[in-house]
Amino acid sequence: MTAAASAVLLASNLSLVAHAADPGKEPIRIGIIGSGNVGSALGSVWAKAGHPVMFSSRHLDEDKALAARIGANASAGTPQQAAMFADVIVMSVPYRALPELGKSLAAAMQGKVVIDACNPYPGRDGEIATWAREKGAGLASAELLPGTRIVRAFNAVGAARMGAAHEAPGRIGMPIAGDDAQAIDIASQLIREIGYEPVLIGGLAMGKHLIPGSALSGERSPEEVRKVAAGLEKGGTRD
Repeated sequence: MTAAASAVLLASNLSLVAHAADPGKEPIRIGIIGSGNVGSALGSVWAKAGHPVMFSSRHLDEDKALAARIGANASAGTPQQAAMFADVIVMSVPYRALPELGKSLAAAMQGKVVIDACNPYPGRDGEIATWAREKGAGLASAELLPGTRIVRAFNAVGAARMGAAHEAPGRIGMPIAGDDAQAIDIASQLIREIGYEPVLIGGLAMGKHLIPGSALSGERSPEEVRKVAAGLEKGGTRD
């Protein structure tokens, strides 16, 4: 490793320590289902902040290698194992995978907080994505993952900078939508540890606005997110 790379790594680790989980709070066990660009970036930051994280996908060997690179607090397992392990589940899979996961993981996910980072792309996901966009992605995910406490987040911001947002905490607003007050509070804590400031735009019905290409997509300050959200059609309420 070059001196420059070492300096970048050291700065990143120091920033993570400064943004580590509140020592007065219990760590949250996080199951990542779908450890691609989004899942791996989020899980890496949370593991370094002190939360036990289990990565899962269709490629267990790759998940094991990812966990080994991250080190402390990181492990790998099957989606079933990750769902059973977790207090909070992060769904970051192609939208077309949700119907089957909702069935196969139903018992393991029951009553748990699910951060829904999935986006419906008709060109990739087919008819299920078209249906989800018509219904609204938040309400569609709730129907596909019954019995879970969904907070829609990490949908409208690109994955490329998710692993580095903690370097400038609170600068970028993260629009979120959900109906469960406690789930929103838990997700908001984790979102702040990633480095974003969560901005609740409404209930799950407002999840229709949390997709790429919408008025809320892209990086904005929390104040700018609130301003854009204020101009959108409101839907849903917080419990």
